[in-house]
Amino acid sequence: MLKSLMSSCLLPALTLAATFALLGCEQKPSASASASAAASNTASASNAAKAPDAKAGEALKVAFVYIGPVGNAGWSYAHDSARKEVQAKYGDKVKTSFVESVPDGADAERVFRDLAAQGNKLIFGTTFGYMEAMQKVAKAYPDVRFEHATGYKTLDNMSYYDSRTYEGAYLAGVIAGKMTKSNKLGVVASIPIPEVIRNINAFTLGAQSVNPKITTSAVWVNKWFDPGKEREAAMALIGQGVDVLIQNTDSPATIQAAEEKGVYAFGWDSDMSQTGPKAHLGSAAINWTPYYSKVVGDMLEGKWQKQETWWGVKEGAIAIVSPSPNLPAEVKTLLENRTSAIKDGKLHPFQGPISDQAGKEVVAAGKSLSDQELKAMTYYVKGVEGAIPK
Repeated sequence: MLKSLMSSCLLPALTLAATFALLGCEQKPSASASASAAASNTASASNAAKAPDAKAGEALKVAFVYIGPVGNAGWSYAHDSARKEVQAKYGDKVKTSFVESVPDGADAERVFRDLAAQGNKLIFGTTFGYMEAMQKVAKAYPDVRFEHATGYKTLDNMSYYDSRTYEGAYLAGVIAGKMTKSNKLGVVASIPIPEVIRNINAFTLGAQSVNPKITTSAVWVNKWFDPGKEREAAMALIGQGVDVLIQNTDSPATIQAAEEKGVYAFGWDSDMSQTGPKAHLGSAAINWTPYYSKVVGDMLEGKWQKQETWWGVKEGAIAIVSPSPNLPAEVKTLLENRTSAIKDGKLHPFQGPISDQAGKEVVAAGKSLSDQELKAMTYYVKGVEGAIPK
């Protein structure tokens, strides 16, 4: 998911020396490890780059680069929680480190280059905006394996991976459609790319599946992490009569605003139930541990290969966690049933008939959008108000 900020560990200029110093920001491993994941959706074995076996007696050095601060909730927090799980699972076989709050562009390229030069053999870049910088560095370090989150470009030594966050957004919408009294839903949106547009649409479709009167409004902040702007956007939506909010941004500011104003909200990327306990209806939380665990395991066994991976509910990569204890029993049951249907392949959030904002049919009855169509989404579905920013 594209994110942006300067590192709390990095000096403002993010100089070479600061980057070397920051790599000491290694965290203690967590106490438990997640189960290993199922096989990838699609593995490009034909021209795969074989990973070298780890040298005897040496730990595999694995680095993670985050767009925002780790904090205690949100996108970067979810990635770092998975990093800790991986460290705990593999113990002294690996040595993980992270660099937080690295902006897109030249700063990211410099950090990736420094990490590769320092002997990291596996590097994860955890936002869409790192794609070009990572690809450039990957070409310069063919013996290093690079993994890019939410992008679409690959090399023999560079994969990409993503979570089907739209499945979590759809399930949140199902709950929202049942819990709203005003029939007005709101989204604090980050950057107008297909990923975010897809999540807004899925949230709306989930809500409309149980409440056809639903409309959704989005306020765009053009940042992944900006608590001040996120709060302002949430307050603006509440002022328009919205009584259920969701976000596609990284801080807990949206749910905190909802808590203050006495409306409902969902956490995003990680469990945010503690940041707004009265407002919280559930969190669409991503679990990166299965994927990171698999990739690190492949590296240790010398069998890493280029992949294009998109995991969701089926693989345990996305779920509604910590649903509110105040949800009516029928809503809890509905959530369980819809989750199971997605997991079993019986329900696709974008199955027709679906019309766009102008009323044109974009998915016919009995059809569902392909992954390629989902990744190219640039329109709102019927019921989403306003225009997508240029």
